[in-house]
Amino acid sequence: MTETNDPSADNAPQAGLQGTPLAGQHALVTGATRGIGAAIADKLGRLGADLTLIGRDRNMLDERAGRLAGAHGVKVHVETADVSDSASIGKAFESAVAANGSITILVNNAGSGKSAPFHKMERALWDSMIAVNLTGTFICTQAVLSGMLDAGYGRIINVASTAGLIGYGYVSAYCAAKHAVIGLTRSLALETAKKGVTVNAVCPGYTKTDLVRDTIDNIVQKTGRTVEDATAELAASNPQGRLVQPWEVAETVAWLALPASASITGQAIPIAGGEVM
Repeated sequence: MTETNDPSADNAPQAGLQGTPLAGQHALVTGATRGIGAAIADKLGRLGADLTLIGRDRNMLDERAGRLAGAHGVKVHVETADVSDSASIGKAFESAVAANGSITILVNNAGSGKSAPFHKMERALWDSMIAVNLTGTFICTQAVLSGMLDAGYGRIINVASTAGLIGYGYVSAYCAAKHAVIGLTRSLALETAKKGVTVNAVCPGYTKTDLVRDTIDNIVQKTGRTVEDATAELAASNPQGRLVQPWEVAETVAWLALPASASITGQAIPIAGGEVM
């Protein structure tokens, strides 16, 4: 028999009943009220994890929490917080731990995407893209990492983008931030490789969310094309010829969150129908 020295296996929380392998775990999801974040929270709750949902709209958070608690029978805590504000996140995460125990799964999903030609980009747009997409990931990860290291177990999953793997025109600030998130993912994965904590990124292509809907509206407004033509233009970047669905991203995140994914770390996984190979 091969001897193992895998702290992630040794310290993994006890698995729940069949179908609820994340029972007894506490998953915190940022940007959890809609789109990809909402789909991720739903999937992790379905697998038995107690949840903390972070967002800016309290009414939407409360509505989402009620649905998830009722559907999956798990505890759901909510906090309003700005991921780019250290003090705000510090208080929110402390309350989350008091409500649901130590955070074993962190999904850094909160993000924002805005476009502008580089030579016309205002500094405020650049700063906001870096703050939400990169600095928010840094702040939230720092807030949970010490607890995960002490426990010898944790799953950190960053929702990046194909924009973190390749370039797209007119979204240079967003691309820069998402490339940096992937660099952070890889670096931190090396630091935690022997400590039971995995760090990975998922990289969706154009996904059917409010963010992409805003992009489509922007194309329509600036070019006069129809919504159908603008949608088709975005979908054409995917060799499957379609937009990704939020639940598809959630399924990959859930797999990375499982104790059984202990050997997967430092990866940036495209979910884009073959756009990035």
